[in-house]
Amino acid sequence: MSVRQSLLAILDQGACYGYQLRAEFDRRTGSTWPLNVGQIYNTLDRLERDGLVAKGDVDEQGHVYWRITDAGRADVAAWLAAPVRRGPGTRDELAIKLAVAATLPGVDVAEVIGTQRATSVATLERLRRARGDDDADAADLARSLVADSMIFAAEAEVRWLDHTAHRLSQHPLQERSLPLSTDRPRRGRPAAASVASA
Repeated sequence: MSVRQSLLAILDQGACYGYQLRAEFDRRTGSTWPLNVGQIYNTLDRLERDGLVAKGDVDEQGHVYWRITDAGRADVAAWLAAPVRRGPGTRDELAIKLAVAATLPGVDVAEVIGTQRATSVATLERLRRARGDDDADAADLARSLVADSMIFAAEAEVRWLDHTAHRLSQHPLQERSLPLSTDRPRRGRPAAASVASA
């Protein structure tokens, strides 16, 4: 998620001070990814350094209003026009955990998957209950769009766990276990294996 571009896009609507930006971000995302004020100001400082925002007026309470520059508007337009590209590699902790567990002798991977699945299903049900059906205004609609994304991701995780359990059930433990290699590893990084090219 790009906090940087999200804050710029909000500033494209008008000048804001730090706490106001945080409140606007929360309002537009349903408080799904809460930001702390320090993160907001660090991001604003970097945006200012890059010429995308500038400090504006200061009100009687001492709030510094930040405004977007023309370069910032161009950055927002480019961000909104470009698709989000997901990285080719996976660093998903759950996928790594199950891949390693599946190759260890004596590990009941079905139990590991079952425990995770119960937690994932509980999370999915909590998300469904919290989503609600009220799209009464733009803020409710924005919140529900983020909630839908989280629900679909949780559903995909449950499907993947079921798929993984089925695949592992086709291979006895002795076929999956990997003993420690006796090969001496070379120094440096191993050659990158691309999941996308496999």
